[in-house]
Amino acid sequence: MSEHHHQNPIAEPQVILELIRYDRSAYAKYTDLSVDDLLLQINPGEVNWINLDGLNNQTIIEKLQAHFQLHALLIDDVLNDQRPKAEEYDEYLFFTLKMLYRIDESGIDYEQISFVLGRDYLISFQEKEGDLFDGFRERIRLDQGKVRKKQADYLLYRLTDIIIDNYYNVLDKIGEEIESIEDDIQANPANRSFNRIQKIKKELIYLRRTVYPLRDALNKIIKGESEFINDENIRYYADIYDHVIHLQDSLDIYKDLTSGLLDLHINTLNTKLNEVMKVLAVISTIFMPLTFIVGVYGMNFENLPELEWQYGYYGTWGVMLLIVGGMVAYFKRKKWF
Repeated sequence: MSEHHHQNPIAEPQVILELIRYDRSAYAKYTDLSVDDLLLQINPGEVNWINLDGLNNQTIIEKLQAHFQLHALLIDDVLNDQRPKAEEYDEYLFFTLKMLYRIDESGIDYEQISFVLGRDYLISFQEKEGDLFDGFRERIRLDQGKVRKKQADYLLYRLTDIIIDNYYNVLDKIGEEIESIEDDIQANPANRSFNRIQKIKKELIYLRRTVYPLRDALNKIIKGESEFINDENIRYYADIYDHVIHLQDSLDIYKDLTSGLLDLHINTLNTKLNEVMKVLAVISTIFMPLTFIVGVYGMNFENLPELEWQYGYYGTWGVMLLIVGGMVAYFKRKKWF
């Protein structure tokens, strides 16, 4: 893995404007209309979900802003990278968070998604084409579940819930990576393992910066008694809040595990270094008496009686081999190697 990467809105992604309009008995979807024609299709008596993929078309954004009387600061938050937050205005509720797709060798693939919730509409601003909602769009079309029987605030809950659920997939990948690194460290604590640990730490820091403000934003929605969230649906948002708390706990656990991996990496390196030093110490200890014997008989004194002995050379070798054999046997009995 590597550091997360973020696709900037100014990279000119394809702009897609879509309207899904529904109630208990009716459903309609518009994808090929201009922004002016699409705004004419909005029916205040139904739920109107307007989704914009790509934020580089200033004309579309300005017309949406004018039609729904969106505050300039809200548009600024939509167009720029923001921490997750919720703000209530007179006519709508603004909620922004990060939508995580996956984590792979190139890092975390994500984008910022912003919602504007009115009394009969929901606008979602996405930075690039594609999202996690295709399956849910089909459920709306087929009238599966509760969504067609509920208002726009329930739609916001379902979309947020889908986003939060995918956070778990990203965390699961990090958990698998941590297990893989642990196996690598025990097999071979090389620099590659250290680099992987450092990358995971950076990813966890980013996720913490994403999840912790999200908890505060959801808490603001739950405790703020927003007029845009029906009382019967508060419990659904409370359920998402519980999921975010669980994500925080998981992040804390992974943070501790990553710190443990660093300790394991260092300890394993030290253990292997100690093993090498032990082997070198044993070898040095074995050769010390041999060096002494060779040094004695390498002296240039005339009166060395063994020099005149016919079997002196072989005798010296025999003594040295006995010393080596004895020391090796002793070290093995002491389990030094």
